[in-house]
Amino acid sequence: MKKITISADLDIFDGVEELPNEVQVLMEKAVEARERSYSPYSKFRVGAAIELGNGEVVTGSNQENASYPAGLCAERTAIFYAGAKYPGVKMQKLVLTARSLNHTVDTPTPPCGSCRQAIAEYEVKQDGPIEIFFMGETGKVVKARSISDLLPLIFDNSYL
Repeated sequence: MKKITISADLDIFDGVEELPNEVQVLMEKAVEARERSYSPYSKFRVGAAIELGNGEVVTGSNQENASYPAGLCAERTAIFYAGAKYPGVKMQKLVLTARSLNHTVDTPTPPCGSCRQAIAEYEVKQDGPIEIFFMGETGKVVKARSISDLLPLIFDNSYL
């Protein structure tokens, strides 16, 4: 038996004010998107903003459904919209923020597993990383240089 060690290289900022200006602006857009969330069941609002290589910014918010599998997370809403509206344009940065209507979310909230897989698909497609910044409602912000820091053993088209 052989063991391997998998590690992540993440940056942690004490708050939004420590982020580069362009990321602060993206986070503001993610907060705006978060407030447009349709989340009557979980009461958990998530907003995402993606900066594209052509300078455009695409946003998304989570959209729930009484039939839970039919809903969609904020990250995938934004990613799929960007892929449909701007095919072939690289995604540079993805930022996301979450808040609950039941309690204060002061812990950085990373993308769920399905969203990580979707991000991985687009990193492979564009042959380049997407920087990911995530936070709760307040507090620290985490930066991953690529989805490989959050999903080190990705499943991609090389397995098909």
